[in-house]
Amino acid sequence: MAARVEPIRQFCTYAETVDSSPGHMDVWVYWECDGRADVSHVRDLSTAGIFIETPRRRSKGERVKVHFLVPEGEICLDGVVTQTEAAKGLGLKFQTLDSKGISNLTSLLDRVRLESLSQYAPRRPVYESNEDSGT
Repeated sequence: MAARVEPIRQFCTYAETVDSSPGHMDVWVYWECDGRADVSHVRDLSTAGIFIETPRRRSKGERVKVHFLVPEGEICLDGVVTQTEAAKGLGLKFQTLDSKGISNLTSLLDRVRLESLSQYAPRRPVYESNEDSGT
């Protein structure tokens, strides 16, 4: 009889979106909470949540509607404030996201991760040959 393997926790991909290097892609969101709206830069992003930079204070547990401003397509979701850092921003845990939004969010994460990795990749491969070393 084959053993049945079940996941212990959900796999969560993560990407940091803040980088001061030229040409780095920025991710922004339009968000609404308690009748107020704002546009904020995304500092951290995963399939489970987001950290947005904002000086606005919110209380833990408040519901937030988030709209991503990205070329991957419409990503609108509901979240709840789980973390607050004075003068830095808010951590939000995603609550609801439709299947199209999940697909677009995954594409966004892939693009952010790929751009982040490409910044650290060597511009041209360096090869050593035996001819150069004299052996």
